[in-house]
Amino acid sequence: MPAMNAMGAPTGLFNGLAQPQVGGAPVSLDADKLRAIQEQYAKDAMALWTESARGVVPVPRDRRFAGDAWQQNPMAAFTAASYALNAKALMDMVDAVLGDEKTRARIRFGVEQWVAATAPSNFLALNAEAQQKAIDTNGQSIAQGIQNMLADMRQGHVSMTDESQFEVGRNVATSEGAVVFENELFQLIEYKPLTTQVFERPMLFVPPCINKYYILDLQPENSLIRHSVENGHRTFVVSWRNPDESLGNKTWDDYIGDAVIKAIEVVKDISGQAQINALGFCVGGTMLVNGLAVLAARGDKSVASATLLTTLVDFSDTGVLDVFIDENFVKFRELTMGKGGLMAGQDLASTFSFLRPVDLVWNYVVGNYLKGETPPPFDLLYWNSDSTNLPGPYYAWYLRNFYLENKLVQPGALTVCGEQLDVSKINMPIYIYGSREDHIVPIGAAYASTQVLGGKKRFVMGASGHIAGVINPPAKKKRSHWLREDGKFPTGIDEWLQGADELPGSWWTDWMDWLAKSSGKKVAAPKTYGKARTAYKALEPAPGSYVKAKA
Repeated sequence: MPAMNAMGAPTGLFNGLAQPQVGGAPVSLDADKLRAIQEQYAKDAMALWTESARGVVPVPRDRRFAGDAWQQNPMAAFTAASYALNAKALMDMVDAVLGDEKTRARIRFGVEQWVAATAPSNFLALNAEAQQKAIDTNGQSIAQGIQNMLADMRQGHVSMTDESQFEVGRNVATSEGAVVFENELFQLIEYKPLTTQVFERPMLFVPPCINKYYILDLQPENSLIRHSVENGHRTFVVSWRNPDESLGNKTWDDYIGDAVIKAIEVVKDISGQAQINALGFCVGGTMLVNGLAVLAARGDKSVASATLLTTLVDFSDTGVLDVFIDENFVKFRELTMGKGGLMAGQDLASTFSFLRPVDLVWNYVVGNYLKGETPPPFDLLYWNSDSTNLPGPYYAWYLRNFYLENKLVQPGALTVCGEQLDVSKINMPIYIYGSREDHIVPIGAAYASTQVLGGKKRFVMGASGHIAGVINPPAKKKRSHWLREDGKFPTGIDEWLQGADELPGSWWTDWMDWLAKSSGKKVAAPKTYGKARTAYKALEPAPGSYVKAKA
């Protein structure tokens, strides 16, 4: 913890802040705003000190300080109130920074990390709840917390859930199916039909390779894969291999040609259909768009319709992740792994966790270590902790050409698998989904795909965030979604919303109605996996072996 003055403020809170440094360059603060912040801070600090002297200290409305122990301990209440006062002043000073928006965003991100890390709830000496629990348990909570910390150190990450309660293939990723093809990059899983008839045109799911595919198949009641099968679609999914050093030289071209396009070809061969439907989720959607642009350049119409879930095609707005991206960062990645090596999955997972440090980092530090608690079992958080590596050349190329230089929306700027890409030439029905509160693919960025992709498009906005908005089964009757039926796609999401209607419940039902129009007639469901008298036979039961490999 930083040194505190008499009123609980970090020593030198305002000293020297007229010229803070960011990346070696001085950053100025608006003098008038800074003066107003100082005056308000002094006023609020004096009020806090006066209330404390009277023995009445209001505890901040913050769930970190909501327990009775904070309310009943005057010193703890004062510590929490002082922290809240200092945190507000620091965040106000961020808004006083003079500079471009990216500079302010970087400073804001850094200050948010500092503020989250220095909360008194994070320290046993200041956390009244943890202290009370230690007394109530005769020190057992501290002993258990030390055991939890040592266990997490051995496994290499902070536990967000009771991971012992889950096993891939036993109680997550349980939809019945079989691996019908594999190469060094992926296994292709075909799922057992749950209807006597299926649409003749099959469905291929392309999940992100920075996570494991079973986010789409967590439990039977929230599985998008199972929902597809139950609605009569012959369903396949790409299950990515978790790369080790042997795949450390794989490139973006390898993943598009030998995985995305290869999967399309195999599903066509197995089904005997000239066209299939395809879905891409997050980075899987970006990869699918690349594959479709390659096929378009070749005049190949293997895909009849595409669905993009929380996908970036136009990287103009990359949300909070933009704070990491600049020429120096990308060049560093290119120098360290652009020619070979791995981007460690745990490093990626940590980065995403620190985008929400209070909820996804310090919450578990406090619960696991200070209070000695075991987090409850939660399938989504188990999946979130099951990290995957990325080949360095793939990762470095992705950063430069998409996040830094936004070349995917520039016709002819990228060459993938020997073809110059022009996403406007992707001419097919496209269903585009974005989540309203997504901090990884902002809703405006998801909507921006409507401005650059060819073909007839349908856009839907769902409530909630990057994952919860997507994994929203109709039976739960949760959240809502927005649709616009006039077929118009104005420049921005705000204009689109002016003509949109909010509908209760999941967007899955609308998607299924839309997908059926591109799926052909109904035929008898296949009785075996793969295709008779070919190499496409059941190699092993779903979920296969690739998904079980740990980073």
